[in-house]
Amino acid sequence: MNAKADEENKGVLNVGIDLGTSRSSISTSDDQKKVVKSYVGWPADMVAKKVLKKAILIGEEALKKRVMLDLHRPLERGLIKEGSEKDLKAVRELLTHLLKMAGIKGGTKGGQPVRAVVGVPAEAMRVNKQQLRNAMSGVVDSLMIVSEPFAVAYGLDALLHTLIVDIGAGTTDFCVMNGRYPTEEDQRTLTTAGDSVDELLNHSISERYPEVNFSEHMVREWKEKHAFVGEPDGPIKVTAPVRGKPTEIDITNEMRTACESLIPLVTESMMELIARVEPEYQAQVRNNVTLCGGSALIKGMGPALEVALDEFGGGKIKVVEDPVFIGSDGGLAIAQDAPQSDWEKIPAKS
Repeated sequence: MNAKADEENKGVLNVGIDLGTSRSSISTSDDQKKVVKSYVGWPADMVAKKVLKKAILIGEEALKKRVMLDLHRPLERGLIKEGSEKDLKAVRELLTHLLKMAGIKGGTKGGQPVRAVVGVPAEAMRVNKQQLRNAMSGVVDSLMIVSEPFAVAYGLDALLHTLIVDIGAGTTDFCVMNGRYPTEEDQRTLTTAGDSVDELLNHSISERYPEVNFSEHMVREWKEKHAFVGEPDGPIKVTAPVRGKPTEIDITNEMRTACESLIPLVTESMMELIARVEPEYQAQVRNNVTLCGGSALIKGMGPALEVALDEFGGGKIKVVEDPVFIGSDGGLAIAQDAPQSDWEKIPAKS
């Protein structure tokens, strides 16, 4: 941090927030780190409200009690649904909850104004920026919205001749860093990501085992536990009911096919962005790819993408092993370094 930034940070609490499709995290300059699943739910009816005794549920609690809720995952496919007031409200509730977990309420903590850098999928930054500003009204004092892969790059100090590939739940985000703020041309968003793997896995299991009864949440849990590409270590067997009786089924081939569906599209987008880089730097970028996000932890994904790059001259991919706070840590690093002129003052909610 330079002397000017250090002076501007006096009396201010800086925070970085990673607003994700599946989970959201916060990192603060007073060493708080919190994470919550990106689910918000309201009691579905009078009976549910009586049972739950709460007006709103967030995170793991909302997911576990979803049968009683009007459940929202507000950044489905990386975007706030157009015209959905409930999803916009869910984003606000999620952000407010995350800040409260870090001891922040009403835009301040202990009298300190709060400045927040919020990382979102690149497409959400382009399409939903004003909605996100509205959601943060009265929640923080000053705001900066950046793309998630840029926040990751900044936190890792991977700012020159690098490519960040962030494979999350709703989106896969790409960002080439050329030693300056990335432009729209330096970034891409695919809606092929963890959720699309879940959908393909769900469909292929249903086709092979039409008599088996399971939910999308069960499929997601199976994927998170067993996901792989390449050759399996052994058979993947899970248990699901058939006419009410727990039954073991083998989903090895279905899991492999669903997970490997990511590889061609991710490779194609990587090469499209690399091809835009000045020719003399393209080899450096190909050999300096960082893979992050929850779906990047699919076993064998990094090596499989390296093999796919062989067709284009080869490349090197580093996989971030613990992706939970990498985006929010990067947002915090941006907040601590950003000059006052880069911040938007956020008015109180009217």
